[in-house]
Amino acid sequence: MKLNDAIFGLLLMALGAAVLVAIQGYPKIPGQPVGPALFPGLIAAGLCICGVLLVARGWRARATQPWLAWDAWVRSPRHLLALAVLLGSVVFYILAVDRLGFLVTATLILAALFLVLRVPPVRAVGIALVATLLVHLAFYKLLRVPLPWGVLTGVAW
Repeated sequence: MKLNDAIFGLLLMALGAAVLVAIQGYPKIPGQPVGPALFPGLIAAGLCICGVLLVARGWRARATQPWLAWDAWVRSPRHLLALAVLLGSVVFYILAVDRLGFLVTATLILAALFLVLRVPPVRAVGIALVATLLVHLAFYKLLRVPLPWGVLTGVAW
């Protein structure tokens, strides 16, 4: 799917404006010319500027480029199934990760995604297990992000 640049520009401007509104409540640091809102504010201003440029570019190109153009994959049942599995996996993660735990949930999601993309089943499960363990190691052990254990509570390593 191809969207006109003006649409993405509007989204960037909305995101930048939302950040600018949100940082208004950040506290000021006494005696400091800058505070915690400086860098988010600069990034938000940059988003707004890029959004304006994209809107201008998209507006100029509107005569030759449609606002929305569907790609060929949209008519492919296999690709639509893959998209549905991807979106469903995000919902499944949100709903199941606390009960099942990260290791189980991520392995199931990765295996499902690999299978829908036609990876052979044994390879899909093997890669899903290894990838999940590597991600868990990186986040839980190295970055110290508390990932839920779920059904594996008490098996911490």
